[in-house]
Amino acid sequence: MAPSKLNSIMGDVSVSGSQPENCLVDFNSEKAVQELLQQPPVQGIDDHLIEFSEALRTVAKALRRVSEGKASAQAEAAEWKRKYELERARSLQLERKGFTPNESRGFTEKLSSGEHNGDYSAENLTNEPMMCMEARKQSERCCGKHGIFSHEVLHNGEIGSDNEVVNNKFMRKASFKLSWWCKGEKSDQHKHDIVSFERGNITTAERSSKQISLQWESHPQTVLILTKPNSTSVRILCAEMVRWLREQKKMEIFVEPRVKVELMTESSYFDFVQTWKDDKEALLLHTNVDLVVTLGGDGTVLWAASLFKGPVPPVIPFSLGSLGFMTPFRILHFYEVEHYRECLDSILRGPFSITLRHRLQCHVIRDTAKSEYESEGPILVLNEVTIDRGISSFLTNLECYCDSSFVTCVQGDGLILSTTSGSTAYSLAAGGSMVHPQVPGILFTPICPHSLSFRPLIFPEHVTLRVQVPFNSRGHAWASFDGKDRKQLAPGDALVVSMAPCPVPTACQVDSTSDFLRSIHDGLHWNLRKTQSFDGPRDL
Repeated sequence: MAPSKLNSIMGDVSVSGSQPENCLVDFNSEKAVQELLQQPPVQGIDDHLIEFSEALRTVAKALRRVSEGKASAQAEAAEWKRKYELERARSLQLERKGFTPNESRGFTEKLSSGEHNGDYSAENLTNEPMMCMEARKQSERCCGKHGIFSHEVLHNGEIGSDNEVVNNKFMRKASFKLSWWCKGEKSDQHKHDIVSFERGNITTAERSSKQISLQWESHPQTVLILTKPNSTSVRILCAEMVRWLREQKKMEIFVEPRVKVELMTESSYFDFVQTWKDDKEALLLHTNVDLVVTLGGDGTVLWAASLFKGPVPPVIPFSLGSLGFMTPFRILHFYEVEHYRECLDSILRGPFSITLRHRLQCHVIRDTAKSEYESEGPILVLNEVTIDRGISSFLTNLECYCDSSFVTCVQGDGLILSTTSGSTAYSLAAGGSMVHPQVPGILFTPICPHSLSFRPLIFPEHVTLRVQVPFNSRGHAWASFDGKDRKQLAPGDALVVSMAPCPVPTACQVDSTSDFLRSIHDGLHWNLRKTQSFDGPRDL
């Protein structure tokens, strides 16, 4: 580089202050420039970069703690909202029965103090409203003498403000009670006696072999029949079943509007069959229907469960297909009328075993929501809720939290949150475990995760799971509920999942465990192989 250019660029460099004049650097010498360029870089630049990266890590950790705290607060707010809604619904039921807030509070205090421990029969429940409310409160506190009552699982209370519709169109439901039984014998074990403390020793109740039995306390009067659409054999069997229940059992029959049209097209004899006109009347079905009969497969059972947003009457599922995990009553041919009549006779007489199939309730909280109370839902699912990447070609990026704890960040095709009843569905295909339907828990199964160490989990029933799409996600996610009602989740949106308070009781042909093992043997050919030949070398 020429000295003239160096002068024009750098100018004269001098050291001001008390520095001596021989400290001036002469840039007119090309040799001096070369020596300057060969000097090592300024010490401390690398140290500043390291300090800056450490500061960025500290900021990232702080942001992560803030995100976890926000998720914990949102989950807690959602749980408090759910408790508030349940308490509000209970208060409304008390007001409809004629209780004032002070009376209901005093009545509850009496029950908690143990002043009412009597035995209430079906006649007392029918004739005395006060004793009915007393029995309901008492059964909810597990203080009755007959195990688990219908009020605990299937509340007979009316939901909705249209009392005229309820009084005019719907009749009183049949009452029943549930009890534990083991090897055909009833048990006095109450449902909350899981852990006992006696003489300083902690013992757990042997409940693994116990089943749940349902006994009618009054004869059921109303049945809802749900059928698989577009099936000729199902339509013929439905007409035969409606005729038999009406003529032989003197029962009131409810069907879907579609089925009512099909029956009326076939014959005007079916004019007595009832149905509902709109969603408002459909929400009141649980106040009148004593039991539900499904004709189809597992999909028909899912449809039946979706009709009831709250308590669900006992479901008798008939299988008319080749594969079914929730339909133990098999009808291979539509002309096998004697088989279904024997099954229904046994169910109507009672007692019979039931399986309480837990459901999940889901809330979608948008990023634009001002509070946790602004959510879409609740959406109830019997099998699973799936969060996937939809049509996007990018990996799904999901942040998962369990209560206030960070679980993991899912990177893959998606995530399945399943009930134990849904463990033999999509979750099983994605590598999840098969779980007995009466085991209370939530299955956490990734779909094609981008990590070989990402294995499925099973969470206990009392937790609240939160799945959130982070703001740095490359694309949107999609949530589907029992394979339908897909919703798009944009960055910042979250899905909150917890166990629903009202299960789906399905009737068993033998008992819960026998039906479950039969379903995986017949449906999946589980562990089916040829028996090893007995001829060959043997141990001496």
